Amino acid sequence: MAAPAIAGRAVRDVVFVDGVRTPFGKAGPKGMYAETRADDLVVKVIRELLRRHPELPPERVDEVAIAATTQIGDQGLTIGRTAALLAGLPRSVPGYSIDRMCAGAMTAVTSVAGGIAFGAYDVAIAGGVEHMGRHPMGEGVDPNPRFLADKIVDTSALVMGQTAENLHDRFPHISKERADRYAAASQARYDEAHRAGKIAADLVPVATRSAESGWGLAGADEPPRPGTTVETLAALKTPFRPHGRVTAGNAAGLNDGATACVLADEATARELGLPVGMRLVGYAFAGVDPEVMGVGPVPATEKALERTGLSIDDIGLFEVNEAFAVQVLAFLDHFGISDDDPRVNPWGGAIACGHPLASSGVRLMTQLSRHFAERPDVRYGITTMCIGIGMGGTVIWENPAWEGK
Repeated sequence: MAAPAIAGRAVRDVVFVDGVRTPFGKAGPKGMYAETRADDLVVKVIRELLRRHPELPPERVDEVAIAATTQIGDQGLTIGRTAALLAGLPRSVPGYSIDRMCAGAMTAVTSVAGGIAFGAYDVAIAGGVEHMGRHPMGEGVDPNPRFLADKIVDTSALVMGQTAENLHDRFPHISKERADRYAAASQARYDEAHRAGKIAADLVPVATRSAESGWGLAGADEPPRPGTTVETLAALKTPFRPHGRVTAGNAAGLNDGATACVLADEATARELGLPVGMRLVGYAFAGVDPEVMGVGPVPATEKALERTGLSIDDIGLFEVNEAFAVQVLAFLDHFGISDDDPRVNPWGGAIACGHPLASSGVRLMTQLSRHFAERPDVRYGITTMCIGIGMGGTVIWENPAWEGK
């Protein structure tokens, strides 16, 4: 019996409609989310997306993909599905959880984007959450002893701060002073953007409760340290190595928070009247030595550029996750970009606002979309990040507001 004929499928254009996030909190018993559940943070951002876009019928959402690095407790139980139910989406809307450590939300986006391009979905929600106060990175894991016994990885590979020290070793011209200078600039850029009201557009306020203090409202990021100077950073301890170069000041902290975004087929977005914030051009993930995981954005970006036929000179805006200052500086050096290039993290980055692991990819995308709306002179931008266990991820986006030819 002959196989049935299947009509050829054209790849559809995928667009980033909009993204939101909770304010990011400091992890730990004194943080603003200490007594708030992780899944409730996800529910908040999903509901906010639906509130902001009443033109999107909830039943038109075809998938919900939510990432978490530590999939346990209130971050477990297939959180994409459970959060969708808790957020009030119809029971017909499926969901799943995903893990690629720091690039969890980024991978949630690229995964559902592939489904949209293929025609399996028209509209999807993707995001991530990390409550590092409730679930420290590595909680409950049991690494195979062969990783060390067979010398598959260096002993430092599972401690992210040590991998950053290793990166300083590999690139000795990236000094602690230079890393501190970059970190202080990130804090200053964030503070300037915050004062100008630019950060607030991304945020959804979250009601919090403390047994000691009662009810509160999280309306702004908790980690930023305005007024940070190179001199104050120079005095900080180096916890990962005596006389090292990585400190709490030139790295992102331990944080709690959630993000989510709406992605759609461009024709469906136009049909529903949804805004088009960005158009997906391409993406790539790449592996590197786990003990220098921070260099991951370099090969991932090279791979993404090659596959899309673009060059680094075509990129007008960069949102680079600031897990560690040295990681960003290694990326900039490789591509010949100056430390203070205004195209890079114009509103500061994770060193200032925080890095709740799996949620951060969508924060980068949401900010790039906001930049695009203000910069019709820029056609292409990238979001890129390093990933634990030795990886990097890069997504290239096109500005629909571009006014060039």
